[in-house]
Amino acid sequence: MFFKQVVSCPCALGLATPTAILVGTSLGARQGLLVRGADVLERLANIDYIALDKTGTLTEGKPAVSGIASFMYEESEILQISAAVENTASHPIAKAIINKAKSLNISIPVTKRQLTEPGFGTLAEVDGRLVAVGSLEWVHERFQRQTDMSDILNLEQAVRQTSEGITPSGYSKTIVYVGREGEGIIGAIAISDSLRHDAEFTGRGSCNIAKAVGIENEFVKSSLTPQGKSGAISSLKDEGHRVAMVGDGINDAPSLALADVGIALQVEGQENAASNAASIILLGNKLSQVVDALELAQATMAKVYQNLSWAVAYNVIAIPIAAGVLLPQYDFAMTPSLSGGMMALSSIFVVTNSLLLQLHRSDGSRKSS
Repeated sequence: MFFKQVVSCPCALGLATPTAILVGTSLGARQGLLVRGADVLERLANIDYIALDKTGTLTEGKPAVSGIASFMYEESEILQISAAVENTASHPIAKAIINKAKSLNISIPVTKRQLTEPGFGTLAEVDGRLVAVGSLEWVHERFQRQTDMSDILNLEQAVRQTSEGITPSGYSKTIVYVGREGEGIIGAIAISDSLRHDAEFTGRGSCNIAKAVGIENEFVKSSLTPQGKSGAISSLKDEGHRVAMVGDGINDAPSLALADVGIALQVEGQENAASNAASIILLGNKLSQVVDALELAQATMAKVYQNLSWAVAYNVIAIPIAAGVLLPQYDFAMTPSLSGGMMALSSIFVVTNSLLLQLHRSDGSRKSS
């Protein structure tokens, strides 16, 4: 009985998981992956579906105005009232409109009664009249007088034509509409954003960008509100998928919190709502780090299973031998020193096997280096 107590190694079982997780998270930190929680890598290793935000995630997040169209007003006037409405907003599209107005030295009027609906648009009073800037449906519904749909389609075609040739392939194009009280929709602004150079590493979740990174149309859900994104994540989870969500802004925060694993890109070295809600933060702000995180999680969990397999197998074999199962037939019995040595070696094996995880280098890191 004494030999059984000496040779048995419950500490190997106890060390199997925490040592591998500790090495995995520290290795992730060196790769620019901030992992929040010991269970995150385990959940990430089991992911079978990744949802990707577009603006600021698949794209650079530095949109610019590429076209303005209106059948009634000068482009400068459309840009002026739009910049006034967006002047206090923090969305990248708002910043693009403001930057364009400033670059043309257009004075930006002071607004009143500012209202922002994330994912839809912004509304404010400019020179005594309400002006809305945002998605077509949202702007269209803000005013009693509504623009004829045929005029809206012509407006959309016109703004797309003005931006053609300015934005090459590999650019995302978003159109925001401008409406004014008593007139309905009066203009449209095309916003373009370039595809991240490392977006190809994501493999397979607006359609120009989706095609560029190899995402099939059936996996694309465009123009989603924050609630729509959360609904999409919930639907995938209800179907039995284990979902990771990748995003970068406040509109993505609810989906990041809802997903099995939320992954946030750190923008300009600052924490925001997305990084606060995420389980993993990509400190390098590189989309290819998503692949690095997945590979690291899988490698870490492989080490956990190896360690557990060894610890269980060792105890199953060593304890009966120490109890004398080989003594009657083979005249072999363990000495106290041998039992103690084997017990120590079992723990050393588990720790060493975990430390070997430091040799892991992801494919994403090799490709981006």
